[in-house]
Amino acid sequence: MKYINKKNMMITFFLILISLSFLSFFFFLYMLKYKIMYFMMWEIIILSSNYMHMIFYLDWMSFSFLSVVFFISSMVSLYSMEYIPQKKNQFINLIFLFVISMMMLILSLNIMSILIGWDGLGLVSYILIIFFQSDKSKNSGMLTLMLNRIGDVLIIFSSWILFMKGGMNFLFYYNISYNFIIMFIIICAMTKSAQIPFSSWLPVAMAAPTPVSSLVHSSTLVTAGIYLMIRFYNYFNHFFFMKFILIMSTLTMFMAGMAANYEMDLKKIIALSTLSQLGLMMMTLSMNFIMLSFFHLITHALFKALLFLCSGIMLHSMKNNQDIRFMGLMSKYMPYTIISFNVANLSLCGFLFLSGFFSKDLIIENYLLNDNNLTIFFFLLVSTSLTVSYTFRLIYHLSFFNMNNIIIMKMKENFIFNMVLMVMTLLSMIMGSMYNWSFHMIFYEPTMSLYMKYIIPFIIFMGLNMSMFFLYKKNTFFYSMWFLNYSIVNLKNIQLFLTSNIFNSSNFGIFELIGSQGIYKYILMLSKINTSQFLINFKTLTLLSIFVYNLLNYL
Repeated sequence: MKYINKKNMMITFFLILISLSFLSFFFFLYMLKYKIMYFMMWEIIILSSNYMHMIFYLDWMSFSFLSVVFFISSMVSLYSMEYIPQKKNQFINLIFLFVISMMMLILSLNIMSILIGWDGLGLVSYILIIFFQSDKSKNSGMLTLMLNRIGDVLIIFSSWILFMKGGMNFLFYYNISYNFIIMFIIICAMTKSAQIPFSSWLPVAMAAPTPVSSLVHSSTLVTAGIYLMIRFYNYFNHFFFMKFILIMSTLTMFMAGMAANYEMDLKKIIALSTLSQLGLMMMTLSMNFIMLSFFHLITHALFKALLFLCSGIMLHSMKNNQDIRFMGLMSKYMPYTIISFNVANLSLCGFLFLSGFFSKDLIIENYLLNDNNLTIFFFLLVSTSLTVSYTFRLIYHLSFFNMNNIIIMKMKENFIFNMVLMVMTLLSMIMGSMYNWSFHMIFYEPTMSLYMKYIIPFIIFMGLNMSMFFLYKKNTFFYSMWFLNYSIVNLKNIQLFLTSNIFNSSNFGIFELIGSQGIYKYILMLSKINTSQFLINFKTLTLLSIFVYNLLNYL
């Protein structure tokens, strides 16, 4: 009876989320067509000349992102009915808290309410990572939490500096004169979107259940920093900041592509591909292609969530084995799953007329027509080829490679799994074209020569050749993300050492120095000094008196 009630509750939750997704998509089309936006402000407190408002800004951009968040959350909740047999109530509550936090972040223009959603995302992400309650998941959750807290602290500093200036609403500032506030928010966005040097937490966060990775660590949470920068791009549009973001995002994209080609863990490969696409979005944003970055953010969310859901089914059937060297011939045992997986993979590498093609093709074409650095273009070209490389490497290992697992397992596909995959696959195929037609009035689609159009097939061909090279190669430097994993762990140990020392000194040093025992020690020390000085002075005075007395007698 309890199982039936939990199942009914999950179905109800799924129906609510899918209804909200369709409603948000309708509002997105309506507001985009008629260029309508709504601004709602709730006054919380006014203190002297300072004020604090809760602001919600409703426009086509917020509703388009909300529709994707609601849709992926609904699919994940339906998928979790079969994937997570226990703790269904806790999982539903966490997904609900995550959706509420995401709504606060998407709809708000006030940095204080953004902070509520931002911290809510971090807290729910930490709880979901440690969901299995193992030592590995606890360590992964702690590393994720500590790296993300760097950005959280900086955004808290920024909020109070803005409050001292007169308010926390970004909308009311034509120009933010304090450059370090802008730098704080950029670093905060980099921590949440896992850019260098904060990249190591995203592969580690794969200790969470696969539905969590599909919802949180592929499409919504990790894109929160990019969405924040898209929203307030006018304040970040400075030459130095844009060049800084361009360099960091290009390095992130290249590093993640190389690491994914040497990685053997299926979930970590998909996580590194997410990291590579986040670098591409951030690089597109730094080149002033704001709408293209948002377009790729939306399309990437759909096919990357599908990738994680397909990988979850395969891992579930393989008794939680995540090594791709022990997988193979999935097309024989799980045909529907591997078809959806390959469609999402082809969309990821920008195959013709799938969702990823429309956004990535536009990004590369707009870059070619821009007056930009040749070195950055080289990294963009190689990184995109690396995406094709690890995509076809995965397809080869899972579809055509002989299965090396000696354990006899029963592989089967569930009806609910197949239904979720079918819907997600359909959207991964058509939503890129649909959003392209919807956004055609917003961004510029360039007209190029035939020779420049050959660059996209050349990237795919180069990636195919590179996948053959990376098939059996091993390299510790690239595998460990340029030793970033080890350096961050050491940094975490140093951080814990410093915090423990500060805690001990504050508890057993400073407060005792200024307390009763400290005052007693000071008085005792002063009395000893006074006593020693008195003795020194007494000896000196005595000797001086004897000398004067003898001198007088002599005279």
